[in-house]
Amino acid sequence: MRHVSPSAHSRSRLSRRAALGATALIATAAAGTTAVLAWPRKSAPTPTAAPEPSTASATPSAVPTPETTPSPEVGADPVAGWSIEQMAGQLLMVGLPATGSAQALDSLLARQVGGVFLAGRSSAGVTATRALVDALTARAAAAGPSVPLLVATDQEGGNVQVLSGAGFTKIPEATTQGSWPAAELSTAATGWATELAAAGVTMNLAPVADLVDIADPSSNAPIGHWDRQYGSEAGSVAEHVVAFNAGMTQAGVVPVIKHFPGLGRTIGNTDVTAQVTDSVTTRGDAALEVFAQVIAAGAEVVMISSAFYSLIDPEAPAVFSPTVVTELLRGEMGFTGVVITDDVAAAAQVKAWTPARRAVLAVRAGCDIVLAAADSSVAPAMLDALIAEAQADPAFAEQVAAAARRVLALKAQH
Repeated sequence: MRHVSPSAHSRSRLSRRAALGATALIATAAAGTTAVLAWPRKSAPTPTAAPEPSTASATPSAVPTPETTPSPEVGADPVAGWSIEQMAGQLLMVGLPATGSAQALDSLLARQVGGVFLAGRSSAGVTATRALVDALTARAAAAGPSVPLLVATDQEGGNVQVLSGAGFTKIPEATTQGSWPAAELSTAATGWATELAAAGVTMNLAPVADLVDIADPSSNAPIGHWDRQYGSEAGSVAEHVVAFNAGMTQAGVVPVIKHFPGLGRTIGNTDVTAQVTDSVTTRGDAALEVFAQVIAAGAEVVMISSAFYSLIDPEAPAVFSPTVVTELLRGEMGFTGVVITDDVAAAAQVKAWTPARRAVLAVRAGCDIVLAAADSSVAPAMLDALIAEAQADPAFAEQVAAAARRVLALKAQH
């Protein structure tokens, strides 16, 4: 694979700016609130990119009940004694309509999938959502009692807010949030996260860290058209993303920054358009600096875009690119947390690959969680492919194990 490498000067400058910027951002967000002090360490939407998350779901065929997942001792390898099947299960997050029935995912939960994404639109309120989540977690516990589910949704605000009704605040769009002082946003995000936690949601696939710095933001189909961006200036965007993250974390909900390395300069929406390409972003520019600063401030989870980035890796969508995930995000930016894909269940951008191949390529690239939100019927094929590839290739099996360790570490901290 041919790669375009930045100069050593641009890499070191980006890292230095990120470190200095993160220190300033934390101090700014902390003014008037203690939310940022909760960071544990450094370290649109279909649901994640289009205005109406899909409500599609399917009930996969029944599978045998798996063996119970062993509980690791403190300091032990968390996947010691685990089978390939159990580790691979932790690498999938599957979609369920937020108004749906937990029973629809029974066969997948029996295979110990690691997470569920509440999709679509629900005005049922906190109490009804909590009942659904409790039913999901009870079913998951029956299959693997020592490993909790990640329960995620999209609660950005504006056009992207899955959960509403009694107990949920109507959240404004990010362009409005971006006009608030950072401390005010952090406090508000703590309130929104408290509502999610009351409903049993443990992860929010927000905030959007994409820099929309093009002349006509409304021409940016996935982000700017829906006012999902915090602004057009890197420093301000980073400041508000850090504040949102801090508020979510303060209330015990894991935020996810997205869509690395940025969807703010594309025209097409990867959910409904193929061959979406960013031909502007390089490894050392302002769009990447936003992510670098937020990572330096303690981000725990990063979502990867499915667009092509012709000046970074022209040969593969970012979500399938080791250059983007392993070399750039993990290597040059030093990110050690969990990496999740954008939704690859039904997006037009990835239709050229089978669901099975999507899962394998994403994990080979360095992703830890494969998101299959718009259509959970593809999840069994994805899981089967991960297992088969790991059984055939010891190097891939170690990638699966490493990804499972990172997912379990995240769960253990929340």
